[in-house]
Formats: sequence, C-alpha cells, structure tokens
Amino acid sequence: MRKICWQLPLLIIVGLLLLVDLAVAARLKDIAHIKGVRSNQMVGYGIVVGLAGTGDDTKKGKFASEAMANMFDKFGLSVDSSTIDLDNAAAVMLTAELPPFARNGSRIDVLVSSIGDAASLQGGTLMLTPLRGPDGRVYAMAQGPLSVGGFSLGGGGGKQAKNHPTVGRIANGGVVEREPPSTMFIDGKVILALSMPDFMTASRVAKTVNDTFQQEIAIPLDSGTIEVTPPSQKKEILIPFLAVIENLQVVPDTRARVVIDERTGTVVVGRNVMLDAVAVAHGDLSIQISAMPLVSQPPPFSSGETVVAVEKQITVEEEPGKLVAVPRGVNIDDLVKALNSIGVSPRDLIAIFQAIKASGALHAELEVI
Repeated sequence: MRKICWQLPLLIIVGLLLLVDLAVAARLKDIAHIKGVRSNQMVGYGIVVGLAGTGDDTKKGKFASEAMANMFDKFGLSVDSSTIDLDNAAAVMLTAELPPFARNGSRIDVLVSSIGDAASLQGGTLMLTPLRGPDGRVYAMAQGPLSVGGFSLGGGGGKQAKNHPTVGRIANGGVVEREPPSTMFIDGKVILALSMPDFMTASRVAKTVNDTFQQEIAIPLDSGTIEVTPPSQKKEILIPFLAVIENLQVVPDTRARVVIDERTGTVVVGRNVMLDAVAVAHGDLSIQISAMPLVSQPPPFSSGETVVAVEKQITVEEEPGKLVAVPRGVNIDDLVKALNSIGVSPRDLIAIFQAIKASGALHAELEVI
C-alpha cells in the first residue's frame, strides 16, 4: 500500500512534465507587440486606365466619368463629365498599410479594388493617387501597373472567369511621403501588449524577462499588459535591449476552446479541451422521393384520351446508429479517435460538439463564427 501511495505522486509529476513538453514555446515578438509601435491603415480613391473594354459603364454610374473629369481639370482641360464615355477606365478604392518607422521614400504594397461595374482590372494602370490616414493627411502616393491573379472573358453570350479579376495588387506601388508617428516610451516605460490576453501568459512573460536580466524590471499590469523598465532610453542601448526581449521564448497559456464555422463545416479544437464521461450516438437517416410520369394511350380509333399519371416512390434508409462511450478526462487525441471510429464527418462534428456542450460534458468554450 505504501508503495502505491509513493508511486502516485510520482506519476502525477511525470504527467505534468509531459503536458509542459507538449506546449510549444513562442518568441515574445510573435505573441505580443510594443505599445505605440503599430501599423496604420490608409485609403484612397483613384482611376485605373488602359483596360481593354472591361472598365466601368459610365452610362450606369458616374464614378469613373467624374474622376476622369477632375483629372483632366488638373491638366488644364475642361471636360464635362456627362460627355465622357470611357469603357477603358474604372473607378477604384485603394487600401494600404503603413508600417511603423517607415521613412520618406520607403515603398509599400497597394491593394486596388473596383467600386463600379468593371468586369476586370487586368492590364490596367493606376493613375497617381494619394493615400490618406485616419486623420485625413496624405502619407503616401500610389501609381503603377496592376497585377491581377485572374481573368474574365466573354463574348457571344458566354463568359468565363477565373479567381477575382476586379481586385489587383501593385507590389511596391506606394511611396511614403510622410513618416508616421511612433512612440516606444510611455512615461519612460516600455509597454508590452499581448495579442491574446491571459493572466498566466502575462505572468510568464514578466518572469522570463526578469530571469533573463537578473533584476525586477518587468511587472504584469493586467492580463494583456506587461510594463518593462529599460536600463536606458539611449538608442545604442535600447535597441539591443528590445531585440533581446523580442526573442525571448515564452510558453503562452491558452483557454480550452472549440471554434466552429457552420458555413464551411470547419471545426478547430484546442489542445486543452477535455471531456467528462459521455456517450455519443451517430446515425444517418436518408429519405428519397422520386416521381416517374406514366402515360396511358387509348386504343387506336377509339374515343379515349391520353392520360398522364405520376407514380411516386418514397424510400427511407436509416443506417444503424453507433454508440461510443467516451470516458472522463479524455484529451483531444482520444476524442478524435472515438469520433473517427463512428465515421463522423466535419459537419457532424458541429452538432456533436454542440450537444456535448449542452450536456455539460465539454469543459471548454464553444465559439461559433
């Protein structure tokens, strides 16, 4: 009896060590970012020209015609927008991301999307267009030929398309004209913000930073914020200091969660999902209804009429249900094996997980997106 009691704590410790080994350590830069160092979104409105008859129909919409009239006005040409009929141009919206610490002259990618009824942007060139930030100021200018990963061809009443030809990208098509504001310090401190707030992860980050530098310089403020006091705000010291912090290995803690996308039938189950004792039954019911027309012809030279009747046939097939008992405390591997043994499809998993959650046997968050 003593031998069994002595071995039980040892088995528990070994099990905990195995669970720790299963967790994957991540670099701090991959699970957190420095507050104040962030990218900014930009947007613009422009014109794509050079389309082979696949542009906007100016008779239905005035986006392209008015934009072209404004562009002609900048070149000293007075053109009435109502007289412009161009099918080789399209009105587009531009979106781009301005990275932190971008300098004047830096190049960025630009995404171009049609906002009219253009059939395709293939072969088009974007005219010079300003990109504005949330404050309304111009931070970059964009121009250049589009790269469209698709096509749309039609003629004679037929049409063939591949991918999405009304959205294109200009690689390095934007030039930064104004540098974005970036602040790494808040009251002399560096604030680390976790991408997925969690108290355990925040505590581990602070402990890892303190153990690395052998001093208490990191303090977790809440589940998503860690305050770090740098040794100096001089760049020659601060930059290597932040580089070391970003590359520290931390094991993030995650909540047990099951994510379900009912539209695509996708089910994603986290590593920490556990089940209580539960029995799962799975069976398929198939109902098929078919109708066949029957024609009854009268004899020749008779006064009878042709009668058309419909013969209906209903077939019901039900596969034998299977019952699988899942013991208490199983992990995701055991759960997948048990469900695969009864031939469960991804869409069946959605209903099964919802039923298990309703029964109280699923110890995890069930999120439907």
